[in-house]
Order: sequence, then structure tokens, then C-alpha cells
Amino acid sequence: MLRLRPIPSNCPFKTAPGFEWFPDSKTIYYDSDDRGFKTKEFRVIDPDTGEQKVLRREHSDQYLDPGETFFRYVHATGEILASSERDGWNHLYLYDGKTGQLKNQVTQGPWVVQRIEYVDEKNRRILFLANGREKNEDPYQTHLYSVGFDGKGLTLLSPENANHSVSVSPDGSFFVDNYSRADLPGESVLRRAKDGSMVRELEKADASELLATGWKFPEPFQGKAADGSTDLYGLIWRPSNFDPSKKYPVIEQVYTGPQGFFVPKTFGGTLRLQSMAELGFIVVMVDGRGTAGRSRTFHLFSYHNLGGSFEDHVAMIKQMAAKYSYMDATRVGIYGTSAGGYGAAHAMLVFPEFYKVGVSISGDHDPRLDKAWWNEAYQGYPVGDDYAAQSNVTMAGRLQGHLLIEHGDIDDNVHPVETMRFTDALMKANKNFDMLFVPNMYHGESGDHALYLIRRRWDYFVQYLLGVTPPNNFEIKEDSQGSFGNRRRR
Repeated sequence: MLRLRPIPSNCPFKTAPGFEWFPDSKTIYYDSDDRGFKTKEFRVIDPDTGEQKVLRREHSDQYLDPGETFFRYVHATGEILASSERDGWNHLYLYDGKTGQLKNQVTQGPWVVQRIEYVDEKNRRILFLANGREKNEDPYQTHLYSVGFDGKGLTLLSPENANHSVSVSPDGSFFVDNYSRADLPGESVLRRAKDGSMVRELEKADASELLATGWKFPEPFQGKAADGSTDLYGLIWRPSNFDPSKKYPVIEQVYTGPQGFFVPKTFGGTLRLQSMAELGFIVVMVDGRGTAGRSRTFHLFSYHNLGGSFEDHVAMIKQMAAKYSYMDATRVGIYGTSAGGYGAAHAMLVFPEFYKVGVSISGDHDPRLDKAWWNEAYQGYPVGDDYAAQSNVTMAGRLQGHLLIEHGDIDDNVHPVETMRFTDALMKANKNFDMLFVPNMYHGESGDHALYLIRRRWDYFVQYLLGVTPPNNFEIKEDSQGSFGNRRRR
């Protein structure tokens, strides 16, 4: 009997097999991952008999990232286009669909293919998004390219120095190109897929009214990892009333999950952190080693080591403070949600002299209790001693600073027991901390209590990092556009 695995509702990428029918409706094809994501197979099924055949199999002693590995079946010829990090970078490969034998590598070089956007089967060309190929750019910026099935004729179709997202027309002749940077408002244009030539400008963002308020673009920052050689990238936000003669505490917003990279690369993605800066802080984000979007070696830094990249974050913040004297590296706070909630608390436990204040939201504090697919892929399977070694529960006795822990009682992503085990360990270690166990809240600062929790997070950093008593019962009111435009005290 053919059984389909359900896809977890909290999964950020589809780890269950992607089943599709052949055009003749007589065969099904799909890809399958084993437990721990060390092996991926491309299979075909006879639905009448249930008989399966493995056409392609790939194995790694570490993992095949379920968020970066994908395939596309070429119906006209029965070939398979699939991605792999086998040469040290995520690239496309072409296989014979009958034998599963490799025909040729389609893309190659020190850059990363993100996904296939369109396959022109008649002309045997592929439109795909990739990052890291263009010189003198942030290597995380995505561009659209085309290439032949044989790997020839690689063409850049979205040339602007920016991050590009696209929507390709059904016939593959045109695409809408939306692009921006953290320091460049967005623009939308229509282009020809043949050569990337522009047909017309569709829309262009005007940030003049925003800039008139005193708001400034966040600043991209490039530095080195703790190894002294690996390039890292981050962003710096300043308050709109910024005074370079003052000393500002620093707050890091953190997420270190290996399934992606998280420093915003688009203009719209940068706006949400400005509210923290307006309270009187310099706010930063950093993508350290172990996250995605770079080389296989860079990515594997987090394998058996999910909590191990904070040495890079500390190194980058110190480099920022060395360049900008107004950043006070003796007053550093940190906050994050989910894996970022684990990370915020973990950073305070690993570097207690550096991170003085933290807010941990819906944190997966113990990988031994967390969802299997995420930890078993990136921390490793079978479960080893490193799971306990990097658990916040086993490190609770190292806490020195002020820590606020938030968790919803109906969180269906990270079970609240992880926070309860962590707080139990903190109590047994005789550590002071603060906690908000929130009724009727799912994952993150969500639901009816979201604005209350944002206010409490603001208050916590203002009180313990800025050293100012926050206003009593300050209330955030959401306006009709969904922003925090109307604020008052009760």
C-alpha cells in the first residue's frame, strides 16, 4: 500500500515527498528522504501495483539539506534536473530519467543555486535564481539567470546590484522582476526572459516621506568571523534622532537556523527592527557560519553544533564597535524567537560577560525534546552527547544577566515543556530570571497578546540595558494599516 507522509504545519519547507503524476497519468514520481536526511531518493511508482523503482540516490555522511535540495522532471525527455551540494556548492545536475545516470553538471562555480523558476523544455533552457556569483556584491543577493541543459550559455537576466525576486509568465517569455536592497527602495520591472532586456518599468517605491521623518537606511556591514578569515555580513540600525557623540547600547536580533540566512536583503524586510532602535539603541543582525546561502563548508559549521556560531556574532559586534565609537560593546542585549529564542538564551549562557540582557521567545531550549526533523537533520542523527552538551537546560547554571523568557501555552511548533525544563533548571541553579507564560498563544509573540508582549520586550531592554525606567502601562495600539501608528498611555 502506498502511504503519503503528512507535511507538518510548522515546517518551513516541505520535507515530505512531493508526489506528481506523469503526463500520461500512468506513473507517479516523487523524492524521498530518510530519517536524519542523509539519503535522498528519486522514485517512480506504478499506481496499479504499488511497485517502486529508485532512479536516483544521493547520500551524505552529514545531511542533504531538505531546504536546498530539489528536483524538476522534464516531461518531454524523461530527464531529471536536481540540485546537490556535492561539489561544495549547491548546483544543478541533469540525469537520465530511465537509468538515473548522471548526464552532466549544469551549473558550477563558487556560488549557490536557490531554485528553478522555469524550464523551457523545447529550447532546453532553465531559468533559475542564484546568489553569490556577481562580484563586489553582498553574496546573499539573489539574481535570475538562464542556462542550457548542457551548462552552456549562462546568462544574467537581472543585472542590478540588488536582491531580486521574480514571477515568470506561463509561456516563459517574460518575467516580472522585483528588486531592492536594505539601503535601496524597491522597483518592479517587466523583462524579456530571452536576454533580460527591460520592456517597461512597472512601479518604483518612493521613500521620500519616510526619509523626511528623520529615518535613515540601515547600514550593511562586512566583517570577519571568529576564525579571522571568513567573510560575514550584517546590518546596523540607528535611531532617527541618532547623535554620533553619544554612546548607545547594542541589541542583537538573532536567528541562527541552518535552514536559511536571516539578515534582511530587501528594503521592506528592514523596517520591522526600526522600532527597537527608536528606543535609544543600535540594533544589529548577523549571519554567522553554519547558516545557508554559502558554501557547503560554511553551512556544515553548525552540524553537531547548532549553538556554536555565537563566537562569530560576538566577533562581528566587536568589529562594529571598533569602527563606530558610539556603539557601546559593554552594554549588549539579544533577543529572538523559536531557534532565535534558543539562541538568545544560549548566547547569554555561552558568553555571559558579553550579553547582559536577553529576551527569549518560544525557544527550543533542548534539542532532545524538540521536533525530530529539524534537529536530526542539522544537529545529526542518531542522537549523540552533543544534544545534551548544547542544551540550555544543561547550561542553566551559567546565567549571569537579566533574562526574560516568553512562551505560549498552546505553542504547536515548540512544545512549552522545553521552556518549563529550562526554567526548572534555572531555579535549581538558584538563578534569577523573569518569565511570561502566555495563555492562548501559539508560536512567537502572536494572537491577542502580541502587542502587550512587544511592549514588555521594549520595557525589558529600556530598564535593564538602557538604564531608564519605562513609562507605566504604556500601550501600543495598532492602526488600520496594521502598523504601530497610534500609541498612548492608559
